[in-house]
Amino acid sequence: MALGSGHQTITTAAKFIPEVWSDEVVATYKKNLIAANLIKKMNFKGKKGDAVHIPKPGRGSANAKAANTQVTLNTDTATEVIVNIDQHWEFSVMIEDIVSAQSLASMRQFYTDDAGYALARKVDSLILELGRGVNGGDGTAAYTGAYSGADGTTAYTGTAGALTDAAIRRSIQRLDDNDTPMDGRFLIVPPSTRNTLMGIARFTEQAFVGEAGGSNTIRSGEVGNVYGIPVFVSSNADAATDGDRICLLGHKDFAVLVEQMGVRTQTQYKQEYLGDLFTADTLFGVKELRDGSAVALAVPA
Repeated sequence: MALGSGHQTITTAAKFIPEVWSDEVVATYKKNLIAANLIKKMNFKGKKGDAVHIPKPGRGSANAKAANTQVTLNTDTATEVIVNIDQHWEFSVMIEDIVSAQSLASMRQFYTDDAGYALARKVDSLILELGRGVNGGDGTAAYTGAYSGADGTTAYTGTAGALTDAAIRRSIQRLDDNDTPMDGRFLIVPPSTRNTLMGIARFTEQAFVGEAGGSNTIRSGEVGNVYGIPVFVSSNADAATDGDRICLLGHKDFAVLVEQMGVRTQTQYKQEYLGDLFTADTLFGVKELRDGSAVALAVPA
């Protein structure tokens, strides 16, 4: 039986302005992204489909031109990378009327911050986990393509070593050997490795930490620069099967993030619970693009 007009709608019943929730969640989400800001990003928002096909051409070569002869043509049969849009993650909380009536306004700020942080952490986690497949790795947490952080040369088989200058230099050479561009490189390390670096003299010099006061820390998580490569610290750095943590030296083209739906927030009054249901969610896909454009180094947790 219809109840007629005068229904309690989302507009009249919501105790939290959706636009404010959305702005605060998105701001916190963007602030806490680290890995997602360092790799290639594609906007797929508003488009239909569950996968994106990205052409992957090979590199061409320069050829000597002889007089009175035709130019030498570069030929290439491009392959492709298929990025499945299969990651749908959400953060939800039910705020009952009694809580809304008695709580401080700061409660909204707590939940919006928590939602943005949780979603950013998940996106970064899935990107960093792609490091499991670099250098011919099998994509598992065993990190079969990784090297020991002690020297950057010994294959990682469950024995990690604290990150050293030699390991960083050897890993940079691996990128150089694979013709990885200099611009766009990054190094993401776990907190344990930042602690190691702060105990090594050369990494506490101005060349690493930047100017006094940290004025060069212009992006979230950036703690310095080594050999021209910005260094970021993240508690989200992936863990290997045996609990060791992974440092990831890479280039922005090593992986891609395809966003089909950015962070969205919704509120709905649930009469059966006498409260407001708040949900923030996002839909995306991540995929490794160039295997030789990143190096994984295993270090102690």
